[in-house]
Amino acid sequence: MYIVTGGAGFIGSALVWKLNSIGITDILIVDALGSSDKWKNLSSLRFTDFLHKDDFLQMLISETMPDGIEGVFHLGACSSTTERNADYLLQNNYRYSCLLARWTLSKKIRFLYASSAATYGDGSSGYSDDHDSLFQLRPQNIYGYSKHLFDLFALRRGYLDHCAGIKFFNVYGPNEYHKGDMSSVIYKAFHQIHETGTLKLFRSYRDDFADGEQKRDFIFVKDCVEVLWWLFEHKNANGLFNLGTGKARTWNDLAAAVFSAMKRPVKIEYIDMPESIRDRYQYFTEARMEKLRQAGYTEPFTSLEDGVEDYVRNYLARGPAHLG
Repeated sequence: MYIVTGGAGFIGSALVWKLNSIGITDILIVDALGSSDKWKNLSSLRFTDFLHKDDFLQMLISETMPDGIEGVFHLGACSSTTERNADYLLQNNYRYSCLLARWTLSKKIRFLYASSAATYGDGSSGYSDDHDSLFQLRPQNIYGYSKHLFDLFALRRGYLDHCAGIKFFNVYGPNEYHKGDMSSVIYKAFHQIHETGTLKLFRSYRDDFADGEQKRDFIFVKDCVEVLWWLFEHKNANGLFNLGTGKARTWNDLAAAVFSAMKRPVKIEYIDMPESIRDRYQYFTEARMEKLRQAGYTEPFTSLEDGVEDYVRNYLARGPAHLG
């Protein structure tokens, strides 16, 4: 059996789709569905059972976990960067992860978990996934801090010698439809262009960046799950790993790719950035990917243009369609 926490979420359900594609269906999905449409991500997937995250936690505490677990993919977390309840985030993202990691590693079960590029804060300390750089990082929101705190916990306990943590950069692709304000700009752009024919992007407030030339490292979710499975299979590949493409692209590039996939003329309107975020807005993020490559991962990453075309034409334009 494989356990996927956050298995109904964006990356989690994409991972279950990947597992299904290679014939794995004995999967326990752990999540909290609430009143969102997240359940739709599961409708075409095959798995053995579903548990609410609180019930799973009680099994963990009472040591009544099932036998025969091959691996745990811990992707469940509150991923909202605007969540302000620090107690909730530390309990849900940090403490939960500590308990699960302690149990999993004590049983010598392969453990992979989701960290985040939000741990890098404003990027002034760089984007290196070397362990020594962890102590220099200053996340800018409590979500990023909750992830950073667990990275530090795993490092100090020696867990990173036996498991892999993945610092996801700007992930986009099918099955993110339930995320609302936290969905990718590609998802939002598709609907905005469909409704108005125009895409709005923030103006730049730095002389060294023209409007729309701010850069991010956009990574297709299908690439993410390939890396997750590769890391599971390569049990000597341990520690923290960035997961982006290693090549930052501009918002203008992204806009052009969406317009092209929709067969629409490019029409961008640059708008004022809210004053509340101007002082902490990131103008450049780019994953350093040397560590994953040195560990042995050699597959190419999908280009922004190819990923956007697949996402728009095969998923967003069809309903949207889910993986499965």
